[in-house]
Amino acid sequence: MSWPVLVQVAAPFLWCGAVLGISFLETPLKFRAPGITVALGVGIGRLVFRALNALEVLLALALTVAVLVAPTTDVVPLALGGLWALLLWQALVVRRRLDRRAVEVVDGTGEAGSRWHLVYIGLEVVKVVALPVLGAFALAGALA
Repeated sequence: MSWPVLVQVAAPFLWCGAVLGISFLETPLKFRAPGITVALGVGIGRLVFRALNALEVLLALALTVAVLVAPTTDVVPLALGGLWALLLWQALVVRRRLDRRAVEVVDGTGEAGSRWHLVYIGLEVVKVVALPVLGAFALAGALA
C-alpha cells in the first residue's frame, strides 16, 4: 500500500479518535476532577481545543495531499471537502465565539455555557460519524 493510500485510510480514523478522546472523554471528565473550578476547566479547554483544531487541520492537510496524489473513489474528495467546510466553520466561527465567552468566564465576568457549545458538540458528532465513513470509503477504494 502506497503512503497516499495509507494516509487516506488511516488519517480519518486517527482524526476521529482525537475528536472522541478530547471532545467526548477528556472534556466532560475534566470538570469532575477535584479542585477544578469552572473557570480553570474553561481555561484548560481553550488550550486543549486550540491544540485539537491544529491537529485536525494537519490531518485534513495530509489527507488532502494524499487524495491529490493518489486516485480514490469519488466519495472521498467530496466527503473531505465537507469536512474541511465543517472544520473551518467550527474553528473560525464557533470556537472564536466560545473563546470570547471563555475569556469572560475565566475573568469572572461571564457565565459558563451557551448555545454555541451545543453547536460545537453537534459538529463534533457529525465528524465522529463522517470520519469513519470517509476512512471506510478510502479503504474500499484501496481494495478495489
